[in-house]
Order: sequence, then C-alpha cells, then structure tokens
Amino acid sequence: MQVLFKVIRQAQNSSVRVQTYQLDVEPSNTILDCLNRIKWEQDGSLAFRKNCRNTICGSCAMRINGRSALACKENIASELAQLKPLSGSGIPEITVAPMGNMPVIKDLVVDMRSFWDCLEVVDPYVSTDARQVPEREFLQTPAERSQLDQTGNCILCGACYSECNAREVNEDFVGPHALAKAYRMVADSRDTQTEERLEKYNQGTQGAWGCTRCFYCNTVCPMGVAPLDQISKIKQEILDRKDAQASRSIRHRKVLIDLVKVGGWIDERRFGLHVVGNYFRDLQGLISLGPLGLRMLVRGKFPFGFEPSLGTAEVRSLIESVQRLESQEHPSQQTNSKGDAL
Repeated sequence: MQVLFKVIRQAQNSSVRVQTYQLDVEPSNTILDCLNRIKWEQDGSLAFRKNCRNTICGSCAMRINGRSALACKENIASELAQLKPLSGSGIPEITVAPMGNMPVIKDLVVDMRSFWDCLEVVDPYVSTDARQVPEREFLQTPAERSQLDQTGNCILCGACYSECNAREVNEDFVGPHALAKAYRMVADSRDTQTEERLEKYNQGTQGAWGCTRCFYCNTVCPMGVAPLDQISKIKQEILDRKDAQASRSIRHRKVLIDLVKVGGWIDERRFGLHVVGNYFRDLQGLISLGPLGLRMLVRGKFPFGFEPSLGTAEVRSLIESVQRLESQEHPSQQTNSKGDAL
C-alpha cells in the first residue's frame, strides 16, 4: 500500500519546512522502518535518532500524527486506524515531527539538555547510610521491591516531557519524567532522605504542584509508567505531612476536598477566600481577589447564593470511605512506610 510521509524538517535556528515522501509499505512496518527506507532510498540528509529498534532505549521518540511516541513501536496499521477515513482514493498521510519542549538540532533530532537537567534537579539516586558499609548488601523484601516496578520501567525517552503543558508555560517545572523518578526514590525502602526530598518537591511550582494534571504524560508514555499517577502519590505524601497553613498549593487541595464534601461541587466564593485569602488571614491575598470580584459583579457573574448539587450525600460518603480506607492502610500517620518519624 502507498503512504505519504510528511516530515517536519528544520535545521538549527532556521525556518520549518514540510517535506513529503511516498512509500510502498506493509501494515506491519514500523514508523522507524519507513524512516530508515526514506533515508536509505530517497533522502540521506534526513536526520533522526535510533538505536535498539525494540522499545528499550527510547532513542527514537518523536511526534507521530501529533503525539509523542516511539517510532520503533508504532506501526503503519495502528497509525492509519487512528486517522479519519479519506474520501475518494486519496493516499493516507502520516505526519512525523520532532518532540516538543526541546529545541530542534536538525529535523527530528532535538536538544535534550533541559530534559536531563530537570532530571538531575530531583537527585534521582538512592542515598543511604548503608553506603558506609560496603560489604553489606542493600536488601529488600519482594513487597518493597515491587513498589519500584512501575517507575523502574521508565526508559527516559522524553515523550511525557515533550507533551507536558505545564513545562511549556513554566520553565521552572521539572517535568513528569523527573517527578516519576522522584517518586521512585520516595518509595525506595533503602533511601534515607524521604523527608528532605518531599520538602524539595513541595517548593513552589518547580516540583509536584507545578503539574496541571492534563494527563498527556500518562497517555503518551510507551512503558506504562503513568507519570501523573506518580506525581499524585508525591502530592499525597506531602499532604499527609502538612496542614492547610503550610502553603497555598496544599490549601488548594484540602479546601477543594472539604468543599466538595459539603456541597457536592465547589462554592467558588468560599474557595477563593479560603485558598487565596487563607481563611481571612492573608490580607494581601484578599486584596488580590478584589479586581476579579468587581469584574464578576459588573458582568453579572458573581454568585450570591450557592445550591448544593444533587447526590451530595453520596459524594460525601464516597470521600469519607476512601479516607477511611487510607487511614486503615496507614493506621498511624506518625510514621511513614520506612518507619521514620514524621
């Protein structure tokens, strides 16, 4: 079958151009197979990264039809199945582009320095006093080791980082790949710096609170690491250790849950006063709400009343059931999973 490959090409610091290549392919051919053929048979100047060809190294990550993926994993059949059917006898098209959130070096090759720098920020290495006794093994039970299985599958391909909306608008945010690795350290029974790590990940929007929960990282991860899930686990570890006065980010989460329990949905008036105004303790925060409140009044958008949603009792019951289950799993909030005092 015939397929048109539209490749987004660009030299460093130059304008973008689209180049089209036509290939006779088999449905089982991977995108990497096709790129190899383009390079070997049609255009030797085309640049892209590759190595293992077996979904292990992560080198061939790129955007395929608008989403970041591994070229060695995606094949023609799966890509065409996701495209809208073409009218008439048009030749199907597959668009290949470089990953996002990283500058282009050439064609499909991007500069990943920011990706690696962000990973370094979270200090993704086990730090333990046991290192002082070199003849001693770092022993773990099977249950302890199983806590690391999912995050250990990360191959650092960059797909999640490429699609991260939070990173696109906030260069301080370390990205989902780094925080997934960060949770691996939090969950590792051999690590002795859990509290220090969580304090670090709790700072501003550089760490866990910079995530906007867009879910793209989970969607594109080729290895099932689910970075958003790991970020949520870090947030929960922080929330278990902090009260609402610790920061606005923590207050945001706790107030949201409290208001949903009360009304089924959020009373926006109280939400702003409690989160931004810190229950009337933060004068500067309260003043900052003034312009927004005035604009809402002028446009008739200010809610003077609040009606609880239908099913509020059921929602409250569900939340309380989850909270009871969590308290049973962690009967004492005085110690964490490693037995350290909080």
